[in-house]
Amino acid sequence: MFETIQKWITYCRSSINPLYESVIEEEMLTNEQTREWVLAEAQKSLDAMRNSLEKGNTLDIDLPIKEIVEQSQLMMTPPIFLSKDLKEAVYWAMSIMEYSNGMGVICAAPTAGSCGVFPAVLFKAQEMLKKSDEEILHAFLVGAMAGAIIGNNATLSGSEGGCQAEVGVASAMAAASIISLAGGTAMQIGHAIAICLKNVMGLVCDPVAGLVISPCIKRNAMGVMNAFLSAEMALSGVTSIIPVDEVITSMMHVGLALPVDLKETGKGGIAKSPTGKRIKKQIFGSD
Repeated sequence: MFETIQKWITYCRSSINPLYESVIEEEMLTNEQTREWVLAEAQKSLDAMRNSLEKGNTLDIDLPIKEIVEQSQLMMTPPIFLSKDLKEAVYWAMSIMEYSNGMGVICAAPTAGSCGVFPAVLFKAQEMLKKSDEEILHAFLVGAMAGAIIGNNATLSGSEGGCQAEVGVASAMAAASIISLAGGTAMQIGHAIAICLKNVMGLVCDPVAGLVISPCIKRNAMGVMNAFLSAEMALSGVTSIIPVDEVITSMMHVGLALPVDLKETGKGGIAKSPTGKRIKKQIFGSD
């Protein structure tokens, strides 16, 4: 039904229904299911997100890379430059990633390596805008549609496109959802997606020791800021001079052009640094 972001935007602009209704309609058509089924399936994913946030904030997770254990807790100190809300959202994203590394159940939206961005942004926006759980479910659907279209036209995989395809797309999904939550338009969502992806175009995937810990946890923190910034820019009227679908295609081209060592192999970037190799040797007995 929506092959590109522009087709989704065009449809939404011609409809009197809220943005989320277009997603429900598309899912009903694609899966040949009822509206109730679509909402129930979305609720399952949203519940997993909320559970990962609650567990991530309360459990002490032991990570193989000892230098990074519980660094998320440090973000609960009083803010210096960020607002309290943004600093707490960063903490949430980091703690969800820690929970994921502790084998906790998460919602991989779009991937396990970027699972902290979407829920941290969405639930913090719910607090900030004082929105209901039903409104959050509707916003989740909008973000999910953004991710689905990007995935169908490019990639969501770090091993294929680098971290730009994981944390970058997670930021775009989160930005789309909170623009919808704030009453923004489909056109503003398109601009925010483009801004998000351009902000991290070419971001490599270089996990130390091949583990989704460093720099992944901190990149989820960066993804939170990217989502809020891109949404704020789009809602303020800032636009992308490159159409969103062209940005998505460009992201794919860049991902394919990245060397294999910079795509989740743990052989390039900081994974290849002396400290990165030392950590790998400590964990696996070989560098």
